[in-house]
Amino acid sequence: MHNEPLAYRMRPLTLDEIIGQQDFVGPDTALYKMIQNGHVPSMLLYGEPGIGKTSIANAIAGSSKLPFFALNATRAGKKDVEDIVQEARISGKVILFLDEIHRFNKLQQDTLLPHVENGSIVLIGATTENPYHDVNPAIRSRCGEIHQLKKLTTANLVELIQKALTDDKRGLGKYHFALIDSQIEHIATAANGDARKALTLLESIYYASDEVNGQTVAADHIIEHLIGRIGVYGDKNGSQFYNLLSALQKSVRGSDTNAALYYLAHLLETGDLVAVSRRLLVMAYEDIGLANPQIGAHMLAAVQAAERLGLPEARIPLASAVIEMCLASKSNSALVAIDAAIASIHAGKTGDIPHHLRDAHYEGAKDLGHVGYQYPHNSPIGTFGGWVDQQYLPDELVGTEFYQPVIAGEEKRMASIYDKLKTFRNSKK
Repeated sequence: MHNEPLAYRMRPLTLDEIIGQQDFVGPDTALYKMIQNGHVPSMLLYGEPGIGKTSIANAIAGSSKLPFFALNATRAGKKDVEDIVQEARISGKVILFLDEIHRFNKLQQDTLLPHVENGSIVLIGATTENPYHDVNPAIRSRCGEIHQLKKLTTANLVELIQKALTDDKRGLGKYHFALIDSQIEHIATAANGDARKALTLLESIYYASDEVNGQTVAADHIIEHLIGRIGVYGDKNGSQFYNLLSALQKSVRGSDTNAALYYLAHLLETGDLVAVSRRLLVMAYEDIGLANPQIGAHMLAAVQAAERLGLPEARIPLASAVIEMCLASKSNSALVAIDAAIASIHAGKTGDIPHHLRDAHYEGAKDLGHVGYQYPHNSPIGTFGGWVDQQYLPDELVGTEFYQPVIAGEEKRMASIYDKLKTFRNSKK
């Protein structure tokens, strides 16, 4: 058996061997044609693990026939970069594949950038993090292509697994390993778009299977056991984690209960209960808000219960609260109103606090004119409580309305009170 892992051996050697990502490197794309005509541009490849970043870099090198060097930015030192620069001087042009490029430090960049700029080094950078957030602008500006790769489909992974099963040189073809179509489909689905996971799982299943009549046969219970060990991707400090948080909030805002539960489950599997709870609490006030004010209290109780319980039990109160948020009436009027008030201040639309609203709890306040305040509780108005018609905004802002009610849920009642009070004010003008 080979010493290298199956996922390493099955990396494509040319662009024509790449499975998936055809919108980027397929025969009809500009990149494919450029490379076939001898031109390889510097580029950044962005996406989740196992979707083909390293494979594409290797395939480009194989199709272009240029000298190929690979470095990992977490381990490479200045000497490694200098060696590649020296090789570029000798060879005329080389391809440098730099994995985890977002971790490239300034010293390494300073050594490399002039040679990327003059074309002696073709830089192919790979990152799981958003390059617009995590890759230095100096690197980005020298890369003509910044491409976000798509997660591989189940059909892509089925094709890859079948290729590995039949390849006599690099795959498992000569080992007479038998899988039925439903087992291949199950492996491909479990890998969740990650080619490396699919091939690693396939190799593990092979080693855990028994030989029957000269053929290695995989048992379903072995496949199930190994699939159960596949981890969930989502570095709590990475772009994917924040993408999941964003997807969770937008699913709740869109009242899609099943999508919200899916993203909540994925987030909880990363283990960062604090960040998830914080986002859920914000959502209760940002997206449900005044339409159902009780949701904020319910979510706070769920978060406190989750913190006390810890994972995995924390999933239960959080799931209950997420379902409740999905199905609740929604309003963002409080968020819009406070942002409008902040924007007004930043735009210079300010004024002096009316004298009757200023602090009067000290000797001499009357001498400064801090008088005239009317205490609303002394003037009952129906079942509302107390209310008097007096000015609260500065003179320069009188008549400004930051709050625009949303007619939804409980806020519909609040909106009617808001409008009635406006009517009272206007009637006395």
